[in-house]
Parts: sequence; C-alpha cells; structure tokens
Amino acid sequence: MPDCLFCKIVAGEIPATVVAEDDQVLAFKDINPQAPVHVLVIPKRHIANTATATESDEPLIGHVLRMGCRVAVEAGVDESGFRLVLNRGPDSGEAVPHLHLHVLGGRRLAWPPG
Repeated sequence: MPDCLFCKIVAGEIPATVVAEDDQVLAFKDINPQAPVHVLVIPKRHIANTATATESDEPLIGHVLRMGCRVAVEAGVDESGFRLVLNRGPDSGEAVPHLHLHVLGGRRLAWPPG
C-alpha cells in the first residue's frame, strides 16, 4: 500500500528501531511506548487488519504471534509476564491500518485494559 506508514517502514523509507526481523515479519520499537517494553510486530506483506484477513493469511498471522513471543523472550519479560495485543478499529485505538501486534511488558499491566 503506497500510503501505509508500516509498509514504508518495511520498505526502508521511514526509519524504525528494529529489534527482530525475518523474511516475513518486522519487529520494531513503538515510537509512543505504553510500557518499558513496547514493540510492534508487523507482517511485511500488507494485511489491513484481522477482520479482513483471509484463511490464506493464517500462517503469516501465526508467525506474527510467534515472533511476538520471541521478542518478549529476548526483551527478558517472558518470566514476569507480557501482553500481546491486536487492535481493530478506531474504538480500540488502532491508528495504522496495517495488521500489527503490540508486545507490552516490563511493568505490571492493569486489567481490564483501557
């Protein structure tokens, strides 16, 4: 998508602090962190959101989740606990229409969120 912020990050047109990457996904620090560890994991291929994802996207979305867990382990929050969040729509706080997983940790996270 030519106007997608995250697609531009994947293309290298916009800088990001990358913490993990492979051929399918990119993980980078959120520019407005809500916890000491706040990383976004995105598929390199544009998927607008979870609601528009198709059955053929399932392996890639599963890979996004696995990368989120890997990021949490590498950040050292796997034992104390972390949260994986997928938002959808404006009421959820979704700001970029490109599927992305928030990895949050490094402090006690409130429940319920929001």
